[in-house]
Amino acid sequence: MTRGARALVLCPDIRALRYDLDAPERLAEAEGLALAIGVIVAHSAVLPVRQMQPNTLFGSGQVENIGIWCAQHEAELVIVDGALTPIQQRNLEDRLKRKVIDRTGLILEIFGERAVTAEGRLQVELAHLDYQQSRLVRSWTHLERQRGGFGFLGGPGETQIEADRRMIRQRMGRLKRELEQVRKTRALHRERRGRAPWPIIALVGYTNAGKSTLFNHLTGASVMAEDLLFATLDPTMRAISLPGVEKAILSDTVGFISDLPTQLVAAFRATLEEVTAADVVCHVRDMANPSHASQKKQVLEVLAELGVVDAETGTSSIPILEVWNKCDLLDVDDLTELREAAEGQDAVILSAATGDGVHVLETELARLLTGSAREVSFLLPVSDGRRIAWLHAHGDVLVDDDAGDGDAGPMRRVTVRLNPKELGQFASL
Repeated sequence: MTRGARALVLCPDIRALRYDLDAPERLAEAEGLALAIGVIVAHSAVLPVRQMQPNTLFGSGQVENIGIWCAQHEAELVIVDGALTPIQQRNLEDRLKRKVIDRTGLILEIFGERAVTAEGRLQVELAHLDYQQSRLVRSWTHLERQRGGFGFLGGPGETQIEADRRMIRQRMGRLKRELEQVRKTRALHRERRGRAPWPIIALVGYTNAGKSTLFNHLTGASVMAEDLLFATLDPTMRAISLPGVEKAILSDTVGFISDLPTQLVAAFRATLEEVTAADVVCHVRDMANPSHASQKKQVLEVLAELGVVDAETGTSSIPILEVWNKCDLLDVDDLTELREAAEGQDAVILSAATGDGVHVLETELARLLTGSAREVSFLLPVSDGRRIAWLHAHGDVLVDDDAGDGDAGPMRRVTVRLNPKELGQFASL
């Protein structure tokens, strides 16, 4: 896809389907996806579809109107915010004489451009190949596809399609094996971090909610943070310090989105596995977005699929702190209403862009991380310097006194405040 191309963005509103977002909100999201890949939105529209047409999705009159809009706005690309079958895509291109791309193809383009890590690139290439596999026929319609005579010989077009499909299947097999190795490595890293003394905080949220901006504010890092959908694709981790918590690991994750292409679901879930190892999950929400309630629903559904949230009860196995972001974009009345709604909830109101309220978030995170800590006393030999030093390094030592002589020689009584994770780590020393 050419950056800077003029595009027509269409949002089909299909009567037979149920949507989480209203049509104007879906159209705005589609425009955001188009901008994220660097195309110019020349014109956009919601098109009601009473009955899906198997050949073109839209009715013949609508297709004519789309052609007129393309000419009027000099659009060289048509983006359809929905799933097109290979036949629908080919027929629309034939009728409109322009490149046509659906929502899946658009998101795959964005992921392909933004993926940085080896794992991210492998996942995106695998998704691309899966998507292309069903659309190969579009490239070979100019060749003969059937022939008479010997039953075991196909026409040249059929032969070429089969050859391409075989190459794609072979490449997908290699990619899956490489990804499996990468995932094993990631699991080992996660297990190693689990044994480490530092708690993990995961930032999650709908795409463009402001997670990376908040991540940069808390860590002083320079992760890509722009007003774009899917600005972050690869998980990033940095160490931070909080009040009473010497060191914690903050993880920035890929943004969630509605109607994620099926080809990317597996890649998306693998990237989000980091969330399941977190001690606290920060759900960053864009409260200036009119669709923030629907976006929250989408995020909780994904967390339920990951096993973090119980789908039936809504309870979480990991503490979840809601971060109500972009308060700087709200007017006084909306902000007052938001503050009233936040009372009695695990929610912090802030602006990651200005930094207003970030210190409140740091205090709240520290409370959640240390809230489960309890005082424990240990009687340890003075000679066991390694474990005594570990308690001083990782816990909040309240008392460290001489406890006289024991069977193992001079003893010390150490009273320390530890959370359950740290207590388990000390027990395994």
